[in-house]
Amino acid sequence: MKFVDQTIIQVIAGNGGDGCINFRREKYIPKGGPDGGDGGDGGNIWLEGNNNLNTLIDLRFKKKFQAQNGQNGSGKKCTGKKGSDIIIHVPVGTKAINYQTREIIGDLIKHQQKILIAKGGWHGLGNTRFKSPTNRTPRQKTLGSIGEKRDIQLELFLIADVGTLGMPNVGKSSLVASISGAKTKIANYPFTTLNPILGSVNVKNNKKFIIADIPGIIKGASNGCGLGIRFLKHLERCKILLHIVDLMPQNNCHPAQNIQIVLNELKRYSIKLYNKPRWLVFNKIDLFTSRKVNQIINEIQTQLKIKEKYYFISSLKKAGIKKLCLDISKYLEKEKKNSVF
Repeated sequence: MKFVDQTIIQVIAGNGGDGCINFRREKYIPKGGPDGGDGGDGGNIWLEGNNNLNTLIDLRFKKKFQAQNGQNGSGKKCTGKKGSDIIIHVPVGTKAINYQTREIIGDLIKHQQKILIAKGGWHGLGNTRFKSPTNRTPRQKTLGSIGEKRDIQLELFLIADVGTLGMPNVGKSSLVASISGAKTKIANYPFTTLNPILGSVNVKNNKKFIIADIPGIIKGASNGCGLGIRFLKHLERCKILLHIVDLMPQNNCHPAQNIQIVLNELKRYSIKLYNKPRWLVFNKIDLFTSRKVNQIINEIQTQLKIKEKYYFISSLKKAGIKKLCLDISKYLEKEKKNSVF
């Protein structure tokens, strides 16, 4: 299934039904008086988060949603039927934005959470509402109001606890595949990951976290090179970022240069994302001796003065991965407790 994380739809709520002018006319009941009923409210349009969806592709083909109008009122004080609501199901993590005003209408971060994106028109009043001691035969009514009409921009931001970033072919997909059940594409060429992928990682004591794998970042991504930085937005909800670094880069650059390239592109995209907690994860240590690994790290330290926490792993040999996952779980647990207080 194609991954679609942004689309624009048009929503038109139902109009309210008109009120009714009517007078009661029955045998043996002279001067029955007004009995015109109110109209019904127009139908609303809602967005609802659904954990079973992971893309907005369905909304690429159906762009217009129109709710039912409320029925007009009728005699014998009968109220018109309310228009039926429409519920549009979207993936959890979808943000709704008013396309014209750029106002954020709501953010769906939970399963079955609902937000109103277009309110139906209010019902009109029948002439029964206008009777009084001085106006026994009112010939007044009100019309139902028009339902809201909007263009809504929907943007999907994947919800994950941990996000991976780095150059292409550094082993992000291999890491995610080795620690979770995610079916990531792994191959010996750049940009094997074309869309963000989520995986669930189970740690001991029935604890787990969600990890996101996004396409690689290259120099000039902020200007549209490669796959650009379009998918970086899916890391915005993450609590921690894993910056995967290949100790034997395919672009023949020193690992320190590749680290700096990714950090520069990240900073150009968003200072908020750049300032998120970030751990360096040096991959493919199985290709070197311990002495050579330490030499490379010392060179990186000298060039970049790195302050981030860092780990050594081999996705192929699964070396160092267990400790990395345990530390991530502990960090997330600590963050959860801090957020409570």
